[in-house]
Amino acid sequence: MRTVVFCTFFIAVTLNLNLQALELPATDDPPAGGQNQSAPDATMPATMPATMPTTMPMPAMNMSSGPDWQPSLHNATGTGWQPAATAEEMWMKSLRGWDLMTHGVVFIDYNHQGGPRGAGKAESANWLMLMQEHKIARGSLLFREMFSAESLTAPHPGFPELFQTGETYHGQPLIDHQHPHNVFSELSVYYGRPISKNASWELYGAAAGDPALGPVAFMHRASAFDLPMAPLSHHLQDSTHTSFGVITAGLQVSRVRVEASAFNGREPDETRYSIQFHSLDSWSGRLSIAPTRNWAAQYSYGRLERPEALEPGSQRRQTASVGYTHSFHEGWSATSFVWGRVLKVFENRSLNGYLLESTANFKSQNYVFARLELVDKDELFPPRLSAPTFRIGAWTAGLSRDLIARPLWKMAIGADVTFYAKPPQLDPVYGKNPVSFQIFLRVRIAGAEMREGATESHQAF
Repeated sequence: MRTVVFCTFFIAVTLNLNLQALELPATDDPPAGGQNQSAPDATMPATMPATMPTTMPMPAMNMSSGPDWQPSLHNATGTGWQPAATAEEMWMKSLRGWDLMTHGVVFIDYNHQGGPRGAGKAESANWLMLMQEHKIARGSLLFREMFSAESLTAPHPGFPELFQTGETYHGQPLIDHQHPHNVFSELSVYYGRPISKNASWELYGAAAGDPALGPVAFMHRASAFDLPMAPLSHHLQDSTHTSFGVITAGLQVSRVRVEASAFNGREPDETRYSIQFHSLDSWSGRLSIAPTRNWAAQYSYGRLERPEALEPGSQRRQTASVGYTHSFHEGWSATSFVWGRVLKVFENRSLNGYLLESTANFKSQNYVFARLELVDKDELFPPRLSAPTFRIGAWTAGLSRDLIARPLWKMAIGADVTFYAKPPQLDPVYGKNPVSFQIFLRVRIAGAEMREGATESHQAF
């Protein structure tokens, strides 16, 4: 009951945020399907495409008037890059020289994990992000705040998920569960400034934020648009997206960017509503490239000091990822390939995780999605130091459909199913052929249509 009540409240707050400031014409009709604007608004920047399907979320808008291939920081975590063609669904408004942006999503679902170690729970995955951007000293200043109510909407000890490991609960390692995310998932400030026609520098600092290590976190990837479950390889690839203390400096030359971060490498503890500062004793570096507006790739390497509460020593992490986004008539598709490798220094043990995920939107309101993973797990049977490593395969496929598609928000119903491949010695514990599924409602902030006379080339809300 608490989950249902809180989810209802959270949806109400999300959907009514700043509604008194809305400037869209009053209408109950969804956007018209398949219509293209014949010419850009006179106030649009030169980088805005001349034609834009109104049934799609707004393409990434470059607030700094950069080239149209340059990825936007508005649909990512930290300083990560997705392809510039990635659609952004957000409310936007210009106010006294500031560009204000809001986007977020709430999943309310029934999650059934099969087999003897499985469980069935009602739950909600959710997040809300606020951004404020202002031009200053020839550069761009961006504040970003991301919040999650999962500490209240996740069942104890977390979201059931077969073969998932990472972090702790009541002093014990979480097994077959995904931890809820923190109330303060990002509190950051970013400043970027050009130094020549083809070069710029950036500085990012966060009380809670994402260092330059790994791809954009799974909940923000367009390829995982309607996949509320965390990947099994999350803790080998993008788990540092909430680090309590981050400083990142970067240099971008044409389509290539190099970054370095100093950060607190410890995973958040189970007190999900606090900020747990420690020394910036971990470091990472990342090389990113955006060859076209449809592609973005990165390679990163980092050393994390004491990331796990119950595990001694440090970790060395490598990741590589490639993302592709493509739009077409009344739809779009996004695909990501991600590899992550962790070397546990104390145990001299390496773990690998491979992920391929994709989402396709067609006929405006329909979505099909899939995720394929192959990941090494060594924490299924503590104590960790003597536990064997198992290679687990998981394949998830699902579909969803927008039942309501308003200019400002969308509500969809969807479902997915997951099958697994595992070593036969796990059959007595997990069953021979466990199958998991989810049925969900998804409420998401939607991008409003460009309206005549909108200032600063932004969607009015």
